[in-house]
Amino acid sequence: MNNTVIRSLSGALFLVIMTGSLLLSPVIFALVMMVSTLVMMKEYLNISLGKQYKIGTIISIISGLVLYTLFYIVYALGANPNLLWIMVFPLSSIFISALYEKNEKGEVRKEGYINSSFLIVAIVYIALPFSLTNTILFDSTGGYTPKLLLSMFIMLWSADVGAYVFGMAFGQKRGHKLYPAISPKKSWEGFFGGMLSTLITAVILQICGLISFPTAHTIAISLLIFIFGVFGDLVESLLKRNFGVKDSGTIMPGHGGLLDRFDGALIAFPVAIAYIQLFGLI
Repeated sequence: MNNTVIRSLSGALFLVIMTGSLLLSPVIFALVMMVSTLVMMKEYLNISLGKQYKIGTIISIISGLVLYTLFYIVYALGANPNLLWIMVFPLSSIFISALYEKNEKGEVRKEGYINSSFLIVAIVYIALPFSLTNTILFDSTGGYTPKLLLSMFIMLWSADVGAYVFGMAFGQKRGHKLYPAISPKKSWEGFFGGMLSTLITAVILQICGLISFPTAHTIAISLLIFIFGVFGDLVESLLKRNFGVKDSGTIMPGHGGLLDRFDGALIAFPVAIAYIQLFGLI
């Protein structure tokens, strides 16, 4: 079985799991998101810290899962928002954990304090964006409203498809490189093709009733998702380049790790959600 077929099957399974769980049940989707958070945080920390910081890695991942759980019970179950203060305890423990990370000689790692920053970044970079999706998944009464988040995923995926198609058609041979120092294969032709694809998709989603915002806001959100999705892709490429790895993991044959699949969403979704909240669209 060649790599193209493997990649296609793996990508199709990913889409089925994401859209299926999102439409099926808030609990099932929350579980999928928590598993995804766990896997991606582990991938990120394996890249940045290796397997040396066991205590800190465990605390960081637990903190990420606690953060998602707290957002879920506040927005889905209507729990007291003061519960979010619980996050102070695991976050504080991350810095303390550096005191107990030992090297091969049983000595406290001198670089432990500096490297503990990666444990915090893993939460902000991965767990927080996923946690914020709960703010648009539920209405003020706790009712489950998955259409908006589904639309955001569809726009992000259409951006990837559009960028790939236009990039292959017009940007491979005589194209203009977008950011060759970080991602040599990306072209401006692919960039504008992805933008066009995202805008068309957003309009279709609005016509079909999946998005109920005024047209100007729909276009603005689609552009934010596209532009910051590109930045998200480049940010993760920079991470891998800095640490000399090709893929974030191996969980998705033909694609790499989950971090390779969600990289755009990790930057784009928080920005889009902030826009939605600032303009009071939900």
